[in-house]
Amino acid sequence: MNSEILIVEDEPITQRMIAANLERAGYRVRCAGSIAGAEAAIGTALPDLVLLDWVLPDATGVGLVRRLRADLRTREIPIIMLTSRARESDLLAVIEVGADDYMRKPFSPPELLVRIKAQLRRRAPQTTDELVEIAGLRVDPAMRRISAGRHTIDLGAIEFRMLHFFATHPGRIFSREKLLDKLWGDQVYVQDRTVDAHIRALRQALRPSGLDGLIETVRGSGYCFRGEQLESA
Repeated sequence: MNSEILIVEDEPITQRMIAANLERAGYRVRCAGSIAGAEAAIGTALPDLVLLDWVLPDATGVGLVRRLRADLRTREIPIIMLTSRARESDLLAVIEVGADDYMRKPFSPPELLVRIKAQLRRRAPQTTDELVEIAGLRVDPAMRRISAGRHTIDLGAIEFRMLHFFATHPGRIFSREKLLDKLWGDQVYVQDRTVDAHIRALRQALRPSGLDGLIETVRGSGYCFRGEQLESA
């Protein structure tokens, strides 16, 4: 789903190497060479994953991890630390402060891509291109195609993202505010009733296949893609 990766690395050659490999793999890339630059980039728009060097000119990456994990807005962003340190105590400290994974320098670009894909799949499955088959639906984000049995379901761009997000988070209740954050981004001003309008359009598109009931309204809470258990988000 064209995920965006923020690379926080002050060594220009390493930064360019990582960026080139990620772009070839289909990711969108932003770069920062310092903690201040990283915080400015994250303040502008949330990335889907952060690659964070341990040692940076103005501070350590460990401090940034702590701040991101303490902030409700950023605490769910997957973080992979890049480090030349080899002591086990240092590597364990990276995980203890809240990083999801780490890689020792120098590292293999193919291995880095595997680690990134694994973290996106675990933390943010809606950002991957993996096929989702659930509740009679087949959602193919790579081809931007949705089908139910032999029938193809035509959706607009927002409705497609919305259904893909719901299908990768079945059984969870999402408030309108959370859906606005996940689908439009937290820096875009969209009114709550816009979510309701797109929900209506999504249900209308699903109605001919008899699957419009999969999107449930949970009074006072938001919306949910029907599952066996409901969890608030």
